Amino acid sequence: MGLNFAGIDPDTKSGGSPTVWIEDEAHEIVIQGWKANAVLEARICGTEWVPGHERGIPDHEAVIRIPMRMIPILREACDDAERAGLFRPVKGSAADGRPSGDA
Repeated sequence: MGLNFAGIDPDTKSGGSPTVWIEDEAHEIVIQGWKANAVLEARICGTEWVPGHERGIPDHEAVIRIPMRMIPILREACDDAERAGLFRPVKGSAADGRPSGDA
């Protein structure tokens, strides 16, 4: 497993801190962040974000929070992954430059 450190919250003091890695074998960006509180999870679960998509947070997923000050770190992780050839757009998605079936 090729886990490459991308960056940590620049305001880190001690203990756990939001952190970003690139996992090159699974082609994933891995993020450690603060757990969402019950109020935030309820707001997320109670909204239909995508029509027809099931509401809620599946047991195998989690909602995390990271500070906006980490935007440059996330952007750099995305750029690094793309430069390394790890980004593979899904056919028909906006990311591959072709219209999706919804256009």
